[in-house]
Amino acid sequence: MAERQMTEAQIKEFFTTLSNWGKWGPKDQLGALNYITPAKRARAAGLVREGKTVSLSLPLATAPAPDNPTPVTHLMMYTGKPDETPFALAASGDYFAIAPHGLANTHLDALCHVFHEGKMYNGYPVTDVTVQGAKSGAIDAIKEGMVARGSLLDIPRVRGKNWLEPKEAVFPEDLDAAEKAQGLQVEEGDVLFIRTGRHARARALGPWDSFQEGLAGLHASCLPWLYERRIAAMGSDGASDMFPSGYEGMMAPIHLVTIVAMGVHLIDNCDLEEVSQACAERSRWAFLLMIAPLVLQRGTASPVNPLAVF
Repeated sequence: MAERQMTEAQIKEFFTTLSNWGKWGPKDQLGALNYITPAKRARAAGLVREGKTVSLSLPLATAPAPDNPTPVTHLMMYTGKPDETPFALAASGDYFAIAPHGLANTHLDALCHVFHEGKMYNGYPVTDVTVQGAKSGAIDAIKEGMVARGSLLDIPRVRGKNWLEPKEAVFPEDLDAAEKAQGLQVEEGDVLFIRTGRHARARALGPWDSFQEGLAGLHASCLPWLYERRIAAMGSDGASDMFPSGYEGMMAPIHLVTIVAMGVHLIDNCDLEEVSQACAERSRWAFLLMIAPLVLQRGTASPVNPLAVF
């Protein structure tokens, strides 16, 4: 289709045609999360019928792997043995050091994570991020968290597969087909999740170097579709983008346009296997979603454990 042949110049036009800059005022740092109104939260709460919760998070990745060059450091400080603890109390304690970005840990990108032509979302300059962290668009801007309707589009299920292969692209017509097959309409203010089956494949065949061997994800032609649906945020079991992107000068067009132009926060590396099964069993693909990022002042991301409540 013609859209699949779009040029880098056409994608760069999206920074104007798909922009939400100024929509919620010149000082806005929430971006598309503004679509989640109190009324939408209340309506999402009405989706809870059983009280069943499902985690959409991977365990923190402490072991090196082809897709995890910067494993989480987990050190035990004391284990509760006699005379080991510094307190007059038998206790255990540990220490974690986490580099949240990358393809191994479930994390929420802040709006200061990506830049285009020296600017982040809403026109804040790249100079607002220093060695002390980000003073604009940081993750603590959303310390109130996300409570919204979550919606899931399961692309492999619609294609009759267990998973998509590395480098396999998801196009707008796939999103439309998933909506139709699942009886779901993605709505304004939804946090949209796109399943590619990445973790089903990894568990069956083993992990792989996603940057070198490729990763399934959204093609750049999906960007107008996402903008028109007015999603509040988006998550994926990969990084939303397909790798390689197919554009020599634009490694991650989905990240670039959603975060910088639209102000859409991305949740990378979700585990969508259990929630997909839960949705299929109930024949409903929307649920109450709750995400509470750590309040990391000036941070560019936070590890998260998104929860679907049915």
